[in-house]
Formats: sequence, C-alpha cells, structure tokens
Amino acid sequence: MKEIILIKNGEIALKGQNRSSFEAILIKNAKRRLKSLGNFRFSKAQSTIYAEPLEEDIDLDEAVRRLGKVFGIVGLSRACVVEKDYEDIREKSAPYLREVLEGARTFKVEAKRSDKSFPMKSPEICRELGGHLLEQFPHLRVDVVRPDVVVYVEIRDFAAYLHAGQLAGAGGLPVGSSGRGALLISGGIDSPVAGYMMAKRGIELTAIHFVSPPYTSERALLKVEQLLEKVSEYSGRIRFVVVPFTHIQEEIRDKCPEELFTVIMRRYMMKLAQRIAEDNGCGALITGESVAQVASQTMQAIACTDAVCHMPVFRPVIGMDKTEIVEIARKIDTFETSILPYEDCCTVFTPRHPRTRPTLELLEKAEQALDEQALLEEAMASLEYKSIFGEYVSGAPLE
Repeated sequence: MKEIILIKNGEIALKGQNRSSFEAILIKNAKRRLKSLGNFRFSKAQSTIYAEPLEEDIDLDEAVRRLGKVFGIVGLSRACVVEKDYEDIREKSAPYLREVLEGARTFKVEAKRSDKSFPMKSPEICRELGGHLLEQFPHLRVDVVRPDVVVYVEIRDFAAYLHAGQLAGAGGLPVGSSGRGALLISGGIDSPVAGYMMAKRGIELTAIHFVSPPYTSERALLKVEQLLEKVSEYSGRIRFVVVPFTHIQEEIRDKCPEELFTVIMRRYMMKLAQRIAEDNGCGALITGESVAQVASQTMQAIACTDAVCHMPVFRPVIGMDKTEIVEIARKIDTFETSILPYEDCCTVFTPRHPRTRPTLELLEKAEQALDEQALLEEAMASLEYKSIFGEYVSGAPLE
C-alpha cells in the first residue's frame, strides 16, 4: 500500500500574506532533513504539506522521526493513500491498521470530508467503517470519549488518507524565517537550551565558543561540538566559530581587580561576539544567562555587560530556574553531554569573592589598564571557523 506523510503547520497559518514564504522555508528545511533517506516530493494543499516518498525502500519511520524535530511542524501523520471510494477505504483499513488495532482495547473513527462531492457524509463514514473494523477485530469496543486509538479518514481533493492519529511535532517557526542570531555557547547546560529555544522561533544559529588553552582542553572543545550536533538535529545547519581567549583572560587577571574579573571577561566576550555576529549577518546575540544564577548574572552585572552591545541580546532562559532548564536539556538530549567534567573558559581564573553588584563606572575605570583594541584585533585575527551540520544536513552549503 502506498504511504505518505501528512504535515501540519501551526503558527504559520496566522502569517496572512506572508504564509507562503514561511511554508517555502519549512519545505526547504524538511527536504534537507530527509535528503539522506531518499527522494521525496513535497506539495501543499488545504493547510497540509504532503511528503510523498518516491522510492519503495525509504524508511518512513525514520522520516517521521526526523520531521518531528523540524521547527514549524506542529503535527504529522504517516498515512495510507486510498482511492476516494468507500469500498477502497473499507478494503484497506483493516490490513493497514492491523498492528495498532490489535494492540488496543478501544477505538473510534473520525472522518474529515474536505471534498464535499464525496457521496457519504462524515457521520456515515464513521458509522460504516467503525462497524467494519469491529467485525475484523472483535476484541475491540467503541469509546468515543477516551479511545486507545483514533482512526482518521480524510477525504481531500486528490485522494483519501487513512491513519491512526497525529504525532506531535517540534512546533515553533521554520529555522531561517526570523533571521540569524549568534549563540554564545559554553559547555554548560543553559546555552544549548537557549540556542534550541531561539531556533524554535525561526532563528538560524551561528555558534561562538571561547577557548583558553592550555587552561581548557581539547576535550572541552569536543564537548561543545557534541552539544551543537545535538542542537542541530532541531536547528539544522550551524556555523561554528572558535575564539582564542587565553591572552585576554591573562591580561584581565594580571591588570584588573580580581573581584571584577568575571564581568570584565563577559564584556570582552560580548564585544568579540558582536563583531563576529556582524561579520556573519546576525542581528542579535543569544546567551544562556538566567537571573542571579551566578555572580555575573545579577541584574547589575547583566546591565554592565549589555552596556558594550549595540545589538539586541536574547536570553530565552532568563526567568527559568535550573530545574526547568534541565527538563528541556533532557528533552533535546544535551544534558548528559553538558555535565561531562571538562571545564570551559568561563571557569578559568574564577575570583574568590566576585562583585555581584558592579557599576559601569567602576568597570570602565578598571578596563583602562587594558589595551582593548589590540586584544580584540588579536583575537579576531585568530578565529577558527568550523561548520557543524545536523546529522541530517549532509553537505548543505553555508550561504
């Protein structure tokens, strides 16, 4: 029997005259995720996107799994394509649904008749097909309130479709529909979650990671790459930039008050990240900061950090507690990697008693001991660009 994947988009339906451009981006992203599985034909009609496999040996279970991580898709169903004829629907229903119905105790049938020329109305389809399935699976009983399985029959323009329910998609907006953002990513729990959350709002990510050899190891860098691989299963392609930060940190350690080290370091990170973001067409910075989680994330410290920025700084986990952030990290499978014991540069030269309520005047006075221009130019001249593609974005070019 011929099968197809029916894709539902949620928020895109509210985009009015811009809806078609959002759908085009969604289809492009979906094609990219499925490219390594085989050839698919994509089309759209009646608020549904159709992904039709063009080869018989394509793994549709894997295709559904991959599409379930594509932002912009709110639900998807693996469905059997049948003729717009009740006898064909009846004939194919039991064989196609056998596995799921044999494992259920209760069921009901729901019909959606978009093509009003179909001779049977929806209640009649439900009644007749429900009776047929009860004959084929006598152990079942009908439960219209809380059934174990809902059998769906959709009568559409070009064919009818038979399936046993809709799986939840990733939701959000298609990545790339909201521009690009630069994610400051450490090896911790919070920043990968922040990247995931902004990608869900349609932002394509450029990831920036600061390294401080010999104080940080190659394993710490590998850990970040593994985190980006996890995030990229949802976000798609990610441009990855590695910034050498050792000299800047040593200069801050040697020439600035210890209690201000962390905030001055953050200010230099933001200055560099902003320049990298501009070079890569990004319109905002993204961080994993959460209010009062550490000394550099108090309201006063964040204000002093933002003072060096002239582009928006998105902090999607700013009001979340650690338990909420960890829950998302587990969902996207970054948690276990994040807690691996490889230190990043944020933990290098940590002051014993950091100032939690710094003032901008105090910081700017302390920074006068540093040759800012020389330090920034040195770091910018030594950037290392790496391309991280999602597991399912084989060979996709960076624009």
